[in-house]
Amino acid sequence: MKKKIFITAGYNTISLGTGRKEFNPKKERPGLEHYVKEAGSEVLKRIGGAINVDETVISNFNAAQYNNQGNLPGYAPFIDNDLKYKPSTRVEGACGSGGLALATSIKFLLSEESEVILALGVEVQNTVKAVYGADYLATAGWWKDRKDGHAHFFPGQFSDRAGKYYEKYGKEYTRKGMIQWYVNAINNARLDDTAQEYHNTDYNLSQTASIEPSGKVFVDNLTVYDCSKVSDASSAIVVLTEEGLKRCNIDIKDAVEIIAFAQSEDDITTKPEDPTRLLTTENAVKKALKMAGITKEQIGTVEAHDCFSIAGIMAIEAIGFAEHGKGPEFVLNGNTAHNGIIPFNTTGGLIGWGHPVGATGIHQAVTMWQQLTEKAGKAQISLNNDKPYGMTINMGGDDKTVTVIIYKKL
Repeated sequence: MKKKIFITAGYNTISLGTGRKEFNPKKERPGLEHYVKEAGSEVLKRIGGAINVDETVISNFNAAQYNNQGNLPGYAPFIDNDLKYKPSTRVEGACGSGGLALATSIKFLLSEESEVILALGVEVQNTVKAVYGADYLATAGWWKDRKDGHAHFFPGQFSDRAGKYYEKYGKEYTRKGMIQWYVNAINNARLDDTAQEYHNTDYNLSQTASIEPSGKVFVDNLTVYDCSKVSDASSAIVVLTEEGLKRCNIDIKDAVEIIAFAQSEDDITTKPEDPTRLLTTENAVKKALKMAGITKEQIGTVEAHDCFSIAGIMAIEAIGFAEHGKGPEFVLNGNTAHNGIIPFNTTGGLIGWGHPVGATGIHQAVTMWQQLTEKAGKAQISLNNDKPYGMTINMGGDDKTVTVIIYKKL
């Protein structure tokens, strides 16, 4: 990149939904405005106020249906009056919206029009019954497939992927890896008090997740424990230049450098070319590593888009940490655990922390900032000086919109 780009001052609200003690579906819960205000205000406090911000980028998937609200750029001055009349942009790429917000922020900074950008993601999904939510989420895929798809549309899509993976590499073996992925997710979520599964007290996780998938109960090849959460939350972070660091009086030790980013798209109207691989993710990872000028062996931690446990397994293979078909074994051997050789999803990922769709990519960046500045509290991993880089993978739809970002510990 032609100039240095950094992130700092990240903040996550609680990821609210089933699993949190505060969640009660029968009582009124915080709305879109609450989450936007909390995340945005907390970040602005850390950088000397909104007066230091040049513009805002807001990521959100589907507030128009979930919350009857469009025109989200107008929420920027709602966060703080000092953002009034400053540019604000909303981006959307389904579950990959947050990654697009970060990529958009980077491009705005590289254009030299701005030095400090507030990137904020938000989603409030627990506003409708599951049957309606399934329809809303289905718009992240090709809507014309909806009439032929499973009632649980996206679980059905990834159930089909899992089924093909079972056929190719063995069901029992693959299920063991997926179950361990779930165990890791919940154990990691228990280390972060904002995580949706933070209150999970089940200490027989493997046994719990070992139930047999059944299409009569859910979908053919996945259980509910293989799935990410329906979540309400917001995450925010500041993306800025060296000049921006000076303006906000941020010490370099409190920042993380973004050294590469890549976005890849696939045709939303087509089925996966190879259901056992995330080919768009593979493409984006290769481009990001090439831009960064590093190898996968230099990556110290990864935040992967585990919308379903099988997607987490495939992400390992897409990066190249394991050969195709060896992802389950890689997980079973403890490599991706909190104390493993390459910790994945250190605060629980989408399965453990939660999946507020439009905010997920920003949450991944906040987690990466916390880890690489050693501000992750109980969730802090041991950082290897020989592997000072982190990677986030944010995926929209069925591996259709993918953003990969590589970060460097300073």
